[in-house]
Amino acid sequence: MPVLSNNLRIGLPSKGRLSEISGELLLQAGLNFRRQNRGLFAKVSGLPIDLIFLRTDDIPTLVHEGAIDMGFTGSDLVEEANVDVSTRMRLGVGKCRLAICVPDDSDIRSARQLDGKRIATSFPNVTKAYLGQHNALAHMVALSGSVEVMIQLGVADAIVDLVETGSTLAANRLKILEEIGSYETVLIQNDRPRDPEMVERVVRRLEGVVIARDYSLLEYNIPAAKLVDAEKVTPGFNSPTIGTLEDDSLRSVRVMVRRKEVIDVMEKLERLGASAIFQTTISNCRL
Repeated sequence: MPVLSNNLRIGLPSKGRLSEISGELLLQAGLNFRRQNRGLFAKVSGLPIDLIFLRTDDIPTLVHEGAIDMGFTGSDLVEEANVDVSTRMRLGVGKCRLAICVPDDSDIRSARQLDGKRIATSFPNVTKAYLGQHNALAHMVALSGSVEVMIQLGVADAIVDLVETGSTLAANRLKILEEIGSYETVLIQNDRPRDPEMVERVVRRLEGVVIARDYSLLEYNIPAAKLVDAEKVTPGFNSPTIGTLEDDSLRSVRVMVRRKEVIDVMEKLERLGASAIFQTTISNCRL
């Protein structure tokens, strides 16, 4: 077993989709590493950073305890762990909802009616807190695996689970009673990292990649008389870059636009008389 140095320690999920997402993000941010044969440790090339691969739901506790300085995990797991850590970044991926679900034919209509009922869930702390807001006290059947079948097995009257598309609920004849909250993948840290300066370098690098994923660079030419109107359509992250052309009646514009809005923005610019409109993918940035 390797002896860990006093380098900055970052926890990554050891397997699953979240492991892939966090690993790809680090590589895109220039934090290069190689994990040998699904090992538990890896070093970042050229930087004093150790990566430790862990169970996703253990990461909030280990960050809080100082075993690792930072970690990638779900905001749902942070809330469930109920520990004192800081969320440095929301990564905009792994989005899901936590919901109370009951059978399609259930006569339960509100969380208040769950008082005295049995609830199967992997999130007993979050569930208790939510029910407490509705003056309900239920018996928690805490499970670490799938809970959808627990009602059919007679273990529970309702479940609290993560919901994405809802197809699994439909397959098990369940419906959403109430949503507890929305969650996503986050980067967390404690307040006593081994190398605070390196923490900030890591965050800045990751921010550059995460922001770049949401934006494209749009370039276009616009009649000078329409420039003010065009700037209303494309105000940019802070402001657009304006240039002059050989034809003094035109202006060139370079601006960041949210990727999901690019097509709509292009159409609006065309209606204003813009031409030579180009979209360029941004892979990284500093703002």
